[in-house]
Amino acid sequence: MKNLLPGILAMAAVVVASNILVQFLFGNWLTWGAFTYPIAFLITDLMNRIYGVAAARRVVFVGFLVGIACSLIGSQIMLEFGPAVPLRIAVASAIAFLTAQLLDVSIFDRLRAGVWWKAPLVSTFLGSIVDTALFFTIAFSASVTLFGAGADAAINWSWEAVPLLGQGPVLPLWVSLAIADWGVKLGVALVALVPFRLLVAKYSRVPG
Repeated sequence: MKNLLPGILAMAAVVVASNILVQFLFGNWLTWGAFTYPIAFLITDLMNRIYGVAAARRVVFVGFLVGIACSLIGSQIMLEFGPAVPLRIAVASAIAFLTAQLLDVSIFDRLRAGVWWKAPLVSTFLGSIVDTALFFTIAFSASVTLFGAGADAAINWSWEAVPLLGQGPVLPLWVSLAIADWGVKLGVALVALVPFRLLVAKYSRVPG
């Protein structure tokens, strides 16, 4: 477990930071969380390659639990416009995180014997699709009414009707945010191949 501690701490930090930063826009179509959350896939894939699938799942589960605890604490910290981590955002993040990360672990494990870049790239690509769809639907869709009017008030800015990415049909703003977010995840997945290769070569006892 001691060897996994850096991965666990890094995962928890990414989840908590992303829960907060997803509430703040960067430009018109991105949130700040779009730049932090994809790092979770890099962490999972590194743990998987270096320590194996069981260790990767352990990091995911422990990171998930720590993230939940930190999100609950954040929900009690009141800022100008509400809690630092609204309950709806925390729940969406938790469900999307656990589902997508475990999918990433399974796909990576199936592809680990192939060329070095295939497992991290394909697992992150598919995991990010699931993560984006689950998170943005649960966190922002007006069709999800389980959280009550109070929770909806904190995210109703995302319901503004705008042209899709400024060009397409008129849809709720969160749809454009989701598409842009997924695009960033794919970009990060490609860039992350460089540190993935370097870190695996440095820390793994077997070829990366």
